[in-house]
Amino acid sequence: MPEHAEGTAAAPTREVRDLLRRCREQIAQRWADEPLFRAVFTVSRDEAVEAGKAVVDALAQVADAARVEDPDAAGFTAVREQLARMGAARSRSGLSTAQVSSELAALRPPVENLLVADLPEDAPAEHVRDCVTTLSVLMGTLRVVVMQTALSEGQALIDRQRLQLLEVATPVIKLWDGIVAVPLIGTLDSERSQVVMETLLESIVEQQARYAILDITGVPTVDSLVAQHLMKTVAAARLMGAECIVSGIRPAIAQTMVHLGLDLGTVVTRASLADALGYVLHQLGVGIVTPGTNGAVAR
Repeated sequence: MPEHAEGTAAAPTREVRDLLRRCREQIAQRWADEPLFRAVFTVSRDEAVEAGKAVVDALAQVADAARVEDPDAAGFTAVREQLARMGAARSRSGLSTAQVSSELAALRPPVENLLVADLPEDAPAEHVRDCVTTLSVLMGTLRVVVMQTALSEGQALIDRQRLQLLEVATPVIKLWDGIVAVPLIGTLDSERSQVVMETLLESIVEQQARYAILDITGVPTVDSLVAQHLMKTVAAARLMGAECIVSGIRPAIAQTMVHLGLDLGTVVTRASLADALGYVLHQLGVGIVTPGTNGAVAR
């Protein structure tokens, strides 16, 4: 039982801080048996205990700064990444956000029991209530920190996966020495248009391509911003030393470009990818022999 100055009750935040520091080992041991820690740290129980100690230290630091209601308190910085991994691990295992929150809430009772038992028997009921309330607020803030961080990490993962999907959906194919093509299929928005430009320019450098074919046969329609992005892609490819041929322009897309007043005079266009490839091969001096003819036919 801690010694208290006679007739003087410590401030609730100090009581909570002192308890966390004195009972660090006990709390960590009890938390190690809770589903949140037990399910995440499966290698050994000692690993779960050490993780619990780190969280207890963080809570003590937050209480010491009297910022029990602040999710941005400096004390959470050291364990924020660990807490995010724990929350994300439980979400990946199939738990809903509400279930993860419930597992976090289950961490409070073991600490509350230790706090009540640690207070002097003659402590005023109001003081006991204030200490318990302070602990509840602190543990509630911990839940907020975990959920905020886990959601942030989850959104970052979604953004990375979305970018990866955009890159996968924008393949650059080497058709011939010095010739690359980007066959686009599906909706083409401004973000994907930017990925197209970056991917194509990188491939022009890697493949030392002299010609790049941008085939939009599979694109149903584009808006004004996308049309401008396509024109910028053609111009950027030219600056990289490659001629960009646009093929497969649908009637609706052609009308959009005309209505926008885009200058297509310097852009080589072809009706299909096959026509574009034939044009490029002819430019390279490669003859195309069509069955049933006596010689090469330029397309």
